[in-house]
Amino acid sequence: MKHSVVAPAVGESITEVSILKWNKANGEAVSVGDVIVEIESDKATVEVIAENAGALQIQKNEGDVVQIGEVLATIDDEAAGASASAPPTSTPSAPTASASTPPPSPSALEIGPAARRLSEQTGINPETVSGTGRGGRVTKEDLINHIQKGAQPKASPPTPPPAEKTKPVALREGERRESMSRLRKKIAERLVAAQHTAAILTTFNEVDMKPVMDIRKQYKDAFKEKHGASLGFMSFFTRACVKALQEFPAVNASIDGDSVIYRDFQDVGVAVGTDKGLVVPVLKGAQKLSFAEIEKGILELALKARDGKLSIADMSGGTFTISNGGVYGSMLSTPILNAPQTGILGMHNIQQRPVVVDGEIVIRPMMYLALSYDHRLIDGKEAVSFLIKIKEGLENPENLGLDFKDEL
Repeated sequence: MKHSVVAPAVGESITEVSILKWNKANGEAVSVGDVIVEIESDKATVEVIAENAGALQIQKNEGDVVQIGEVLATIDDEAAGASASAPPTSTPSAPTASASTPPPSPSALEIGPAARRLSEQTGINPETVSGTGRGGRVTKEDLINHIQKGAQPKASPPTPPPAEKTKPVALREGERRESMSRLRKKIAERLVAAQHTAAILTTFNEVDMKPVMDIRKQYKDAFKEKHGASLGFMSFFTRACVKALQEFPAVNASIDGDSVIYRDFQDVGVAVGTDKGLVVPVLKGAQKLSFAEIEKGILELALKARDGKLSIADMSGGTFTISNGGVYGSMLSTPILNAPQTGILGMHNIQQRPVVVDGEIVIRPMMYLALSYDHRLIDGKEAVSFLIKIKEGLENPENLGLDFKDEL
């Protein structure tokens, strides 16, 4: 019997993925639990696991773009010893239904493409509309009927005219053209969208890192021995940000139409550079975590990012982001918001600089900090005060609640 291997649902609103890498050859015998193929969405890389044992028959090639639910391969449990052969060359086919194909998730059926465009144009929330399409899908006609029955669409901002299509640039000797990965394209889209939809402004300050560095020097060896993780700067910055976000909740909020969503928790995104591009895994419930839990959580997310193992859950739900360009030597930058968040903190390189302390010139390890924020929600006074709160926490780390000291 042949069992279908389909492109799984990997997140809300994601309708297609690309085949990144086949880990098994065509015709090769696979066992239950084997990773047979890696697929890439515009958010993360996902491994597809074999749910049956048998001979793998590949139907789609590496680089193909396929729809969620589309058959990628079959596993024949009556031909487990079939010999390997080269994958067939074929053009992408329409999604194929089969007995083993899982039904589309409710989020995938919630709204069709035409209806989604109308929803975005009118501001009508599709969740408030009863769908009459297949499987409860909300159609364009459903939205039109909903509006005609009295629902008032929100006024939407004018959309910029579509960019003029240009002819591909003719290549010269020594140049080559490569397709952008789905992740890289999504990063580009999100960065441009953030600048088009938010009023981004950046404020700067500097922090004397000597107090934090002194504490790290005193406790880092014992901390490493007890917890198996280094006592790094990120735990201090995360704790300082959490305390500042609690005092200035607008920086932890997001704009939703004409409303503001405030939160009583802090899910802190940590920007991580990888070979494939920048990703922002999220440290959930950072306000509840100890220094050791923060360091272990960040280490785990960084390793998963390096190995391409981040899940959709790892990348979802951030309320504020920290970006550490200092690890690459950056002295100063203006980070771009990670929409729909309203604030992002930029850390930079630590350099010994002369500063005035108590009327005397001394040498201190100084770091420039940058806070980019959405001026639609956050005023300049609030943004500056928020950044000063972070600075004060780092220059007086005892106020951050150094929970690890008593256990070492």
